Amino acid sequence: MMARALPSILTVGNLFLGIMAMILAFHGEWRYGAIMVIIGMFLDGLDGRVARLLNTQSEFGKELDSLSDIVSFGVAPAIIMYIAAFQDVGVMGWILTAVFPICGALRLARFNVHPGIPGYFIGLPITAAGGVLATMALYKDTVSHPAVLIMGLLFLSFLMISNVKYPNFKRLGIPKKTYWVAPLIILFFAALAARYPEILPKLLFIPLALYAIYGIRHSMKRRRRAKKKRIEEVKP
Repeated sequence: MMARALPSILTVGNLFLGIMAMILAFHGEWRYGAIMVIIGMFLDGLDGRVARLLNTQSEFGKELDSLSDIVSFGVAPAIIMYIAAFQDVGVMGWILTAVFPICGALRLARFNVHPGIPGYFIGLPITAAGGVLATMALYKDTVSHPAVLIMGLLFLSFLMISNVKYPNFKRLGIPKKTYWVAPLIILFFAALAARYPEILPKLLFIPLALYAIYGIRHSMKRRRRAKKKRIEEVKP
């Protein structure tokens, strides 16, 4: 019975970390809040795999996962960014903080109704978008103007509700014997993040941002090929 509940326990763990991220942000420790979001991403990547491994997929688990994701990767990253960089923007900061989780909710609702095509997500997954936003907040002292972060937030929000295709790495096959290593990996990264609360999340921002950009680049290449094909077809 405990084994069948394991995927839901992982999902609730993700939700718990999202709530902790917001509490840390409210207490001024938003850098550690970003770490909570990153660890939540690992748990979110595990729950579905474990459910498929144990053959315990259910509508309950699907809905619980969506509700947890909107908190951990929608609301929490937006709050982190607001406290880190948008408090001095005034009412505009409030609106920006609301826009991101709203687009995330639309993204999740669309996914629940229309999951997309095999091997791909339609629109940037909220997990990746939330990870990018939470770690992007750590660069607030590096960017020259808050407008850069504002544009980043709006761009991520747009990508979530767009029709851009992104690879679904959750479907990649992983040997069952390696699943026991996952908790050790999570603990290892958690220890590194606690030791280096800014450096590690900043480094994780890079592959997450590249994933967001990859979808756009791939979509543009696909459109150019389609346009070229149409031109060749109409040629005499």
